[in-house]
Amino acid sequence: MEKQDIIEQIKSLKTQKNAVILAHYYTDPDIQDLADYIGDSLGLARQAAETTADIIVFCGVHFMAETAAITSPEKKVLIPAQACGCSLAESITAADIRKWKDANPDGLVVSYVNTTAEVKAETDYCCTSSNAIKVIEHLGKDQKIFFTPDKNLGAYLNKETGSNMELWDGDCCVHEFISSKLVLDMHQQYPEADILIHPESSCSSDDAILNHPSTFFYATSGIIKHAKESNKKQFIIATEKGTLHQLQKENPDKEFILVDPKVICSSMKKVTLKGLYEALLYEQYRVVIDPEISKKARLSISRMLEIG
Repeated sequence: MEKQDIIEQIKSLKTQKNAVILAHYYTDPDIQDLADYIGDSLGLARQAAETTADIIVFCGVHFMAETAAITSPEKKVLIPAQACGCSLAESITAADIRKWKDANPDGLVVSYVNTTAEVKAETDYCCTSSNAIKVIEHLGKDQKIFFTPDKNLGAYLNKETGSNMELWDGDCCVHEFISSKLVLDMHQQYPEADILIHPESSCSSDDAILNHPSTFFYATSGIIKHAKESNKKQFIIATEKGTLHQLQKENPDKEFILVDPKVICSSMKKVTLKGLYEALLYEQYRVVIDPEISKKARLSISRMLEIG
């Protein structure tokens, strides 16, 4: 089928099956343009929990689809590509969490949403980059906390909240590439630009970057909000390339410069129109989670959504 034929078939199947398409900002533009809702991890988790659709087709990596299956256990959650992993989610296991909890019975585990269902089931509080500061401040500076799995986000949170959380040594292979040198070298080329940085980046706890007058740290939704509300006309974007599509779509009169062309999540790009069509047609690649794990994981996710 031609591209437009696939798009029309997807729209038709979505209506027939009372399905909703949720897509992350890092997916390809064609997927974003077809989605009923585009968002970052927090926004997508909320939409999955609130939808009245019978089927959720989750265009993102596997842990995101798992989160949707946990928050909406009565829904059929499909993922259009099976091999959509995440280096961050795969860096830690439930056994790693249990080992820390056994050694620290008075401590709490805060897990970034970029984790497996099994890890979430061992977690006290989940968070996303959108609400991580609120979650840590909610728990207080004196609380012993193990933050997992992103060391860069954790170091950023320690700086921003004054906490002293113990950090797991994990990272997003895409954002780990975004160094202080890369950001500062790019700003030399575009000195009038605001620099919008995702806190998963390896530069996120560097004082030279944190105190730079042109840098702003946000989750993806915050990057998009800043660009829309700013009077500036030029922005350096230090996050995954897919974000540029919505930025340019919503701000056609502004210029967005990707900090480096190599900042691409190959897993997100595995979600294709053909895969989306086949997922809906055959209702394939359903995300199924053990009910006991799902029940335990739901508590940490619910706490995340409540703190917001």
